[in-house]
Amino acid sequence: METRGGGSQSYGFPIYCAAWLPLAHILKPDPPAAEANADADAASPYSPPPPMAVLGGGGGEGRSGVPNKLVVAALAAGEEAAPAALSTETVIEVKTREEVPYRMAVHPRGDGVFCAFPNGCRLYRWESQEGEGPQNLALEPDQEALAELKDVGLQLAVSFSGEGSILAIGGEDGHLRVFKWPAMASVLTETDTKTSIKDLTISSDDKFVAVNRSSGPCRVWDLQSSEVVASLPREAGEIFGFCRFCNKTDNSHVLFITAMQGDYGKIVSWNTTSWTRIGSKKITREAISAFAVSPNGALLAIGTIEGSIIIVGSKDMRTLVTVKKAHLGIVTTLAFSQDSRTLLSTSFDSSARVTSVGSPKSNGMLHL
Repeated sequence: METRGGGSQSYGFPIYCAAWLPLAHILKPDPPAAEANADADAASPYSPPPPMAVLGGGGGEGRSGVPNKLVVAALAAGEEAAPAALSTETVIEVKTREEVPYRMAVHPRGDGVFCAFPNGCRLYRWESQEGEGPQNLALEPDQEALAELKDVGLQLAVSFSGEGSILAIGGEDGHLRVFKWPAMASVLTETDTKTSIKDLTISSDDKFVAVNRSSGPCRVWDLQSSEVVASLPREAGEIFGFCRFCNKTDNSHVLFITAMQGDYGKIVSWNTTSWTRIGSKKITREAISAFAVSPNGALLAIGTIEGSIIIVGSKDMRTLVTVKKAHLGIVTTLAFSQDSRTLLSTSFDSSARVTSVGSPKSNGMLHL
């Protein structure tokens, strides 16, 4: 196990949600500009922009004096021997008035940022200003999109599928909604007014959506038939929290679910063919407040209410990296970068932290 540092920045507002941006699908140079770059001096090759993340949060309603907003910040390389961190100089800043962005999902193919606010949802689209480069990007609300979701209340879980063709949202009121994107044709809907939805996840093949509620088992829906195909039971004393599908090297899937059992936070794994429990490992004695799976499927990360971060291998659940008190407050969001080498974490303490995780391999080992 390694305990390591990372680069942290404060943005002056409690951060509720965050995600890395798919820049390859957002920054699309005009053909003339691309041709000009191709003819440029070979001694000055094109430098791709640094990775960027969008952060959402604020002081909420009332007169706290802390604005509600969305912020885009780029990864700034640290000095020699210093950790990388997000820049304090933001690329984009969008005020959201009296509404705090509570949850978000960034469309993986550049359609925009889906935000859940206390009263409903809104889509923000990328707009290019004059000139090239990320500094000319803008993020603007689409007033015509998502009309059916503007007054649905607070959504506690929102997610796009891997290719962006499915949108799933789960409400504090217990309402599950799944749509085809961008047509917004309904795939399935379920209402359970006795529970709220804690978390949901869509498999990378768009076949299943798994849903954890405030009580009861994890239910798995087949998105083709819109029928429940599995109800995954809890063991004695378990309370399910987050859920994530994870790709294996043979293109099959594992479903990981976090659970609290007594004083321990644990991760449980499930086979997605037989829907049987295949593993369980106690990870921490702190309550789990955030969970993420790396894009290559090798790593799992949990954040806790005490501000700690723990990264484990998905294959053997061996702890690889621990950062105690990475934040001064509860960890609100965890997100791995597209190359699975960097973990973004955020907190109510207004900080966003970048933790390097080395070179993860698909066998669950970490090359430090």
